[in-house]
Amino acid sequence: MPRSKSNRLIAVMGFGLVVCLVVIGDLAVRRANALPDDTYKELQTFANVIAIVQKNYVEPVSTKQLVDGAIVGMLSSLDPHSAYLTPDLYKDLEVETRGSFGGLGIEITIKNDMLTVVAPIEGTPAAEAGIKSGDQIVKIDDDFTKGMTLTDAVQRMRGPKGSQIHLTLHRDGVPELFTVTLTRDVIKIQSVKAKQLPGGYDYIRISTFQDGTSDDVQKALDRFEQNGPIKGLVLDLRDNPGGLLNQAVSVSDEFLDGGLIVYTEGRTENQEQKYFSHKKRDFRDYPMVVLVNGGSASASEIVAGALQDQRRVIVEGTQTFGKGSVQTILPLDDESALRLTTARYFTPNGRSIQAVGITPDVVVEPPKPTLAALEAEDLQFDQDDEIHESDLLHHFQNKQKTPESPAAPHVPGAASPSGVVPISSLKGHQAKKADDVQLDKAINILQHWQQYEAQLNKPDETADAGSVLQAVPGQANGASANQ
Repeated sequence: MPRSKSNRLIAVMGFGLVVCLVVIGDLAVRRANALPDDTYKELQTFANVIAIVQKNYVEPVSTKQLVDGAIVGMLSSLDPHSAYLTPDLYKDLEVETRGSFGGLGIEITIKNDMLTVVAPIEGTPAAEAGIKSGDQIVKIDDDFTKGMTLTDAVQRMRGPKGSQIHLTLHRDGVPELFTVTLTRDVIKIQSVKAKQLPGGYDYIRISTFQDGTSDDVQKALDRFEQNGPIKGLVLDLRDNPGGLLNQAVSVSDEFLDGGLIVYTEGRTENQEQKYFSHKKRDFRDYPMVVLVNGGSASASEIVAGALQDQRRVIVEGTQTFGKGSVQTILPLDDESALRLTTARYFTPNGRSIQAVGITPDVVVEPPKPTLAALEAEDLQFDQDDEIHESDLLHHFQNKQKTPESPAAPHVPGAASPSGVVPISSLKGHQAKKADDVQLDKAINILQHWQQYEAQLNKPDETADAGSVLQAVPGQANGASANQ
């Protein structure tokens, strides 16, 4: 290459390098200016700790391992629903929202530093085995779970289809720990199930809010209407841990003729959003009951709260979970992601259900089951075996807004109370199947709809959404419906 051309190439490369350094330096200055000075002081301390650990720890440890651990710890210190998702966990989350994932079929959280079941997912091995809300997972294989993060628990429970895992459980009312052997499987969730009830009423059960849930609800309603106008409908959201915000909004829209469904409120303008129902030409306002319990969380509470505030339904069952925060998935450059709590959501009347939940209009407690194997010993379950948001470490306090508060925030999706993790069979410890007194009460409400509706629409304080209705004369009230 001629010397002149070589010199020009070197000059161009040198100039390009200078430009790159200037650009990188400018970006670094912008990022530096965006953070307070004390942040850099703390980051220096963090860097010193990494150096000390790498030099003095008993075994070699990589910088990535330390930084990943620090990120996990940082997010877990914020609230129960913020988390660091490794590339594998992020992929699993994307698959879960499409309704198919590998695992055992159970929703978990951390309560009193213990891995605890929120609710089994309907139609999975966990539900069929009798796993129940409140069960504590003491050990996963040979490892104790006390102090274990949700992310770590999820990773330990994941595995190839057909592989086995041993879980040691504690259950209130059972005097000793018991260990079960479970076989991992691919969990395929059918989020919507529909059937006809006695008396000509219709029933839709939503187990989770995933891609296509609202479409499946619409198909079920279309099938019902092929047999004539809907006489009355029960929408069952019990033990539904939540899911996608857009699906919760779409399902609510199916049953409303205009009006606000939910709004979110955060710290920045891009987190501010209102979601409305559409006006419909052929809207039919048939009688409707929504069933909820302590396993109804997040997206389930959005639907129940919207329909309750709009006085479209009577909500029946027990107090819901109380997850009134919204999570946004923020992808990172290395194919991992952050699940970060970015906003609170509010019902149309401005209610925040955070750490409180939705109060049913008619309270009906289910009968407390006993283990068939222990019936002879007359051992009963703890009377307060449901878990709620207020039980979780670092949960947000309820900052109630008045109905006149400025509406607000946006979120692309709402996560369930915790990572979806699984379980299979609990041989020898099957729970005795009890009558569904809550569903029976829902049918009773539909049969006496005019009386209940009249009370719900009374223009006084006792008729406000969320208050407990009085029993219809001659009918059992919610608290004694199981007697």
